[in-house]
Amino acid sequence: MQSQSLRVDEVLRDLDELRRRDPDVHGGRLFGLVYPSGRDDIEELIHAVYERYLFSNALNPLRFAAQAGMEREVIAMAGDLVHRRATENHGGAMTSGGTESILMSMLVNRERARAKGIDRPQILAPWSAHPAYAKAAHYFDMDFVPIPLDGAYRADVAKAQELMTDRTCVVVASAYSYPHGIMDPVEELAALAQEHGAACHVDACIGGFVLPFMEMLGRDVPPWDFRVEGVTEISMDVHKYGYVPKGASLILHRDDDWLWYQTFFYDQWGSGLYATPAIAGARAAAPIIAAWAVMKHLGVEGYMEIVSELLVTVAHVREGIAAISGIDVVGEPIGPLLALRSDTIDLYAVADVMDEKGWHLNRNTEPYGLHLMLSPAHRHVVDELLDDLTFAVSHHGNSQGKPARYA
Repeated sequence: MQSQSLRVDEVLRDLDELRRRDPDVHGGRLFGLVYPSGRDDIEELIHAVYERYLFSNALNPLRFAAQAGMEREVIAMAGDLVHRRATENHGGAMTSGGTESILMSMLVNRERARAKGIDRPQILAPWSAHPAYAKAAHYFDMDFVPIPLDGAYRADVAKAQELMTDRTCVVVASAYSYPHGIMDPVEELAALAQEHGAACHVDACIGGFVLPFMEMLGRDVPPWDFRVEGVTEISMDVHKYGYVPKGASLILHRDDDWLWYQTFFYDQWGSGLYATPAIAGARAAAPIIAAWAVMKHLGVEGYMEIVSELLVTVAHVREGIAAISGIDVVGEPIGPLLALRSDTIDLYAVADVMDEKGWHLNRNTEPYGLHLMLSPAHRHVVDELLDDLTFAVSHHGNSQGKPARYA
């Protein structure tokens, strides 16, 4: 730290210079990590919420009862979307993101397994599942066992059956997967879990605020939520397609009692009871309140409108990709996440050209190719994107060797 203080304008000048070195989160050239709504009303609402709650702490629900009430409303509203029919709304919690939601779910399943006498429980998850399941196994002394994928890039149920043991405490299904945007066979995996007395966690961190509205719009969506017997937990991120800033995710349990397995209680110190339902103690309140505000503002009608427009953008992009010889979409993705592959074109070299043109396409390793998560803000740049992609396919050189990295 420097010895002398800087004026506010000097700090902001330096900050603006540093910010220019990173991608513009509202520029429509990122395809993951951020999910801009492209709507001024939502942006203005979020700024107003943050101005009011920037310094608030969501640690103590008794001290800030109104704030805690809004968090419970978010849990209840999300529960309605996924058909959670509980008598109370204590069977869920907000977390900082999908990874923490998954960690808390796996902790619950570890504790339930240990109560049954299983010392080192097993997580059975598709090979395409989020790395947070392997991370949970690492943190919580569990075993992570990947389920191979079938030819359609879905979890292979027959292989999952072979991998089940008496230590399997939870079977995971993605709705939909991050690498390929494809739905796992939730009904079959949930039935398998139920048959063996295991839980079934559906990871809807990406799809949780897309799939319900697609179904309402009349799209064919395979069963995946709490209407499926055997599904015991669902994770879903409000800070992806719920269009609030980072720091807002949910873990929802079918049964209210399961929440207590993830809650940490401690009173053996000098300041009374400490209890938290997630990893963090102090929590920023602003993302939680922003989730409440945006969900209240949009309602079902507003989200349906956004998803409807987003699906038009997805269809436009898919039509443009289909017109480029040699590139195929991987499998049958259900929503706005597309993985691209090719047998004849080095798509990493194509990505290099797109990088030079200011696009930030992601790279996949299996299959080797490209990865795009489309958001509403991309509707303004679709034609430019497709023109540049067509050019890149025709004018790329050798790959520069940039690796595929999610984080």
